[in-house]
Amino acid sequence: MGLLEGKVAAITGGAAGIGGGVSRRFAAEGATVVLNDNNEEWLSAAVADIEAAGGRVVVAPGDIRKPEVVERFAAIALGVAGGRIDVLVNNVGDFRPPGRFLRTDEARWTAMYEINLLHVLRCTRALAPAMVAAGSGSIVNVSTVEAQRGIPANAVYSAFNAGVEAFTRSLAVELGREGVRVNAIAPDLADTPQTPAVAMLAGRDPSAFRHWVPLGRAGAPQDYADVVLFLASDLSRFVTGTVIPVDGGTLAASGWYLRDDGRWTNMPAIP
Repeated sequence: MGLLEGKVAAITGGAAGIGGGVSRRFAAEGATVVLNDNNEEWLSAAVADIEAAGGRVVVAPGDIRKPEVVERFAAIALGVAGGRIDVLVNNVGDFRPPGRFLRTDEARWTAMYEINLLHVLRCTRALAPAMVAAGSGSIVNVSTVEAQRGIPANAVYSAFNAGVEAFTRSLAVELGREGVRVNAIAPDLADTPQTPAVAMLAGRDPSAFRHWVPLGRAGAPQDYADVVLFLASDLSRFVTGTVIPVDGGTLAASGWYLRDDGRWTNMPAIP
C-alpha cells in the first residue's frame, strides 16, 4: 500500500520540473493523478512515464491562469471519484522575465500576479469546498525562498510569493477544524527546465555549487517531490500552516559562502 493509495491528487503544472517529480511520485504511491499543464510534449511524457510504471493519470490540459481552465481542471478532478478530492498541489509559478522594479509596469505586475498567486486562489476556491464537505484533505502550495529574503530585480515576484505563504498560513487556521491541512514548500536552486543548473552556473564549473549551497548541489525534482509527498500524506497529519524551505540550506546560510580554503565568508567575491 502506497502512502496515497486510493487518493485523488490534482497538480497544476504537473508535467515537468518540480510538478513532474510530484506527479510521478504521487502516482507511484497509489494516487490517481489529475495532471494539469500547458505543454503538450511534457504532458505526453508524464503520462507515458506514469502509465509505464503502472500508475493512474487523468489529464486536464491548459493554461491554469485562465478561469475556464481552472473550472475544467476542477471538474475533471472532482469527476474521478464522485466529487471527492484528497490532495491539491498548487505548483505553477514563474519569476521570468526578471527586471528592476522601476523598469517594470502594471502589465508585468499583472502577469506575475496571475501566474504566482491568482491561480492559487482560484484552484483552492474551486476544490477546497469538496475537502471541507468530506472532512479531510491536504493542500500544498509551492512558493520560493525568495519570499522570505530580499531578491534584487524580482521584487514583484517575491511579493506575490509572500502572499502565497500568508495565504497558506491563514487558510490553514481557517480550515483546520474542517479537517483540511494547508502547507507549502519554498524551493531554491531547482534544476528544472525553467531553471536549469547549467544556466545557474553561467559557465562556472559544477563544483561551484558547493560555495553557495550548504548541501553542495542543486536540487532535483525528486528532492522537492518527497517533501510534497510528506505534506500530502498522513505522515504530516499534525502539520498545518507550515512553509518548509527545500533549498539545500541556502535560506539558513543566507549571505554566507564557502571559500576554497574551507572557511566561510559573508564578503562578496571580488573579480
